[in-house]
Amino acid sequence: MNNYLTNLFGLEGKVAVVIGGTGELCGTMAEGLAAAGAEVVLVGRSEEKANERLKRIEAAGGRGYFAQAEVGKREALNDLLDSVIAQSGRADILINGAGINSPTPFVEITDEEFLRIIDTNVVGVMRACQIFGNYFLSRDVPGSIINLGSISGLNPLSRVFTYSASKAAVHNLTRNLAREWADRDIRVNTLVPGFFPAEQNKSVLDEARVAEILRHTPSSRFGNPQELIGATLLLASNNAGSFLTGTELIVDGGFQAMTI
Repeated sequence: MNNYLTNLFGLEGKVAVVIGGTGELCGTMAEGLAAAGAEVVLVGRSEEKANERLKRIEAAGGRGYFAQAEVGKREALNDLLDSVIAQSGRADILINGAGINSPTPFVEITDEEFLRIIDTNVVGVMRACQIFGNYFLSRDVPGSIINLGSISGLNPLSRVFTYSASKAAVHNLTRNLAREWADRDIRVNTLVPGFFPAEQNKSVLDEARVAEILRHTPSSRFGNPQELIGATLLLASNNAGSFLTGTELIVDGGFQAMTI
């Protein structure tokens, strides 16, 4: 059984670039990728947070390193790819997990705030998909891109208008790229977390909001970051997930299934 699961989900010899890897959710996903055998590149701004995560990865027998990058800039993403190829020799998996949120009421959203969120959450993902997707195409070998979506990208949520709109765009971008690149063995999927303890949620999660979310979640709790690892490995593996592309894999404790 162990050999079977290793062959199905193992990522030995693969290199996974995790944009947003210094955050709680993507950092935990990176730990799972490393445990499955991948070398992980934690991309973000905070070397201190990355080093804490890398200690856990290395203690569990995994491998990885930190790459500091302003992922909102095309030149920085080009430099990131170049540095990964120089250090690791290849890249096989890309996770786009950087994102920002805001609770500003709709009528008070300024052009500047709207464009800042769209630029980070949508344009940044588009740029990374272009740059790494072009690299995958040039290698002519299988690749996997996992974009982090949101429940609010499927059904609107109050108080996060711009975030919801940005994530809906990411969902659509993902489906379009999946259709474009499927015949080249480049799979593009959206991992859709429900409510997890994430940095960008803190500004909108007061006590009343939390109670409302839990009433709408059949599991009656928030998710633990570790509960994203199984879905991540399924989407990342070219064996287990070989026929999965353009999908929205929802991990939400039943939130999406709930009506009244």
